[in-house]
Amino acid sequence: MIDQELLAILACPETKEPVSLAPEDLIAAVNRAIESGSVSNRGGEAVKEPIDGGLVRQDGKFLYPIRDEIPIMLIEEGIPLPPPESG
Repeated sequence: MIDQELLAILACPETKEPVSLAPEDLIAAVNRAIESGSVSNRGGEAVKEPIDGGLVRQDGKFLYPIRDEIPIMLIEEGIPLPPPESG
């Protein structure tokens, strides 16, 4: 989906941390949450359209959506992710 050379140079626009391609199960979970109406981006707007993929910030706190094979690398478009479950 995303060219590896492009992925290597992309970084979070806020912290400059590296980003990595989100796993399919995370994208499916985010899309289910979008469908249920429970997802807002950092700009406070409800996310209404499903995403094709995503790039996860290295610290795992935010996902930048990919739509039509284009990563949306804007701070306000980032989707907050829940902290990983410890167990």
